[in-house]
Amino acid sequence: MNINSYVVKGTVVAALGGLLFGFDTAVISGTTQALTSVFHLSPFLLGVTVFSALLGTVIAALGAGIPGQRYGRRDSLRVMALFYVVSALGCAFAWNWTSLIVFRFIGGLGIGGSSVLGPMYIAEIAPPNWRGRLVGFFQVNIVVGILLAYLSNYLIGTMHFGAMEWRWELGVSGIPALLFLLALFTIPRSPRWLAMQKRLGEALDVLRLIGVTDAKAELDEIVASVHLERAASKEPLFSRKYAKPIFLAITVGMFCQLSGINAILYYLNDIFALAGASQMSGNLQAVAVGAMNLVATLAAMSVIDHIGRKKLLLIGTSGLVVCLAGVSAIFYTREHMDWLVWFLMAYIACFAISQGAVIWVYVSEVFPNRVRSKGQSVGSSSHWITNAIISLVFPVMATSSGAYPFIFFGVMMVLDLFVIAFYYPETSGISLERMQHEFGID
Repeated sequence: MNINSYVVKGTVVAALGGLLFGFDTAVISGTTQALTSVFHLSPFLLGVTVFSALLGTVIAALGAGIPGQRYGRRDSLRVMALFYVVSALGCAFAWNWTSLIVFRFIGGLGIGGSSVLGPMYIAEIAPPNWRGRLVGFFQVNIVVGILLAYLSNYLIGTMHFGAMEWRWELGVSGIPALLFLLALFTIPRSPRWLAMQKRLGEALDVLRLIGVTDAKAELDEIVASVHLERAASKEPLFSRKYAKPIFLAITVGMFCQLSGINAILYYLNDIFALAGASQMSGNLQAVAVGAMNLVATLAAMSVIDHIGRKKLLLIGTSGLVVCLAGVSAIFYTREHMDWLVWFLMAYIACFAISQGAVIWVYVSEVFPNRVRSKGQSVGSSSHWITNAIISLVFPVMATSSGAYPFIFFGVMMVLDLFVIAFYYPETSGISLERMQHEFGID
């Protein structure tokens, strides 16, 4: 089966949630200095401002499966799109700090929900031989969204809006959010969800619409798969036999954030400001970092199946140690400040080809089918909770010394190297059944 226009449209529309995910994640970096001044924020309250969206993200990422199951992937994505629109407009017109926090929390709900529902919808309409690439398009859109956020901040900065600049930076995402919401009314429901709801006639129509050659046989396979999954869903995840996969899922999610990646993305302009860059210069340097992120992510996706997950993690994490040591030295000695942007670009490249490319693939491979969705929730929870904690405390750590956070991240990556080298198996090219056998899972 090849892809047709309906599959392409469904993928592009669902992946817009990824673009908004990336945009809303990174756009805050250009506003932190203005928000600190306007609302008289201490370093801790600035951390709370960033943390508020992440709190919504964690809650929605953990709970999005419930409306996704009850109301469908597509219709639940419409709610996430509405959250994006409300958040963008609310942040743009925020009348005090509390209202800003509330609207950022709502935006976080959109991010967390779309991060679960978008890839799920794409996977369920994609032909098997295209599924990896089409689901990967969601991840690429996240990185594109990050780059667009940095570029938007830079362009808005050139328009001299003065005290209103931060409102424009936070509010401009309302335009693609509204397009996302409208576009979701032009795509079909997931055929898998329809089958789960026993709406088999509608499921068959959608399968034919997306170009499945033998739609009836495909529907029979989906129905059989749904029955098996319902039987397997009763098996508990937290048991002794799943100890190693659980350890791998928790640590790969945790160390991904202990690299400092999202703290750097959220506070990139503040980091450049600590090095003496002006607001405009910081915005432009952030664009360069975002562009490197996109290039490296595309490169990583092209080699992940050839080089292997473990090797990519070892190579990239070694590079992260070197880059973080360099950034720490710059802030500790207050010398060679002009090297900072180059170290951060190298850091982003090392992250994108390793932790960024591997985490979700790795978590999906170490669990057997019967508990995979539960296992992915564990890895996702570890990732987002660690992200929220680090983002909350980063401004406080950076205030005492710009070097301290990067020293901490560097030490964590040294520890991560040992964990990867001695505990992580290579999963590339190994069947899921063989993996289960090696883990002692019958």
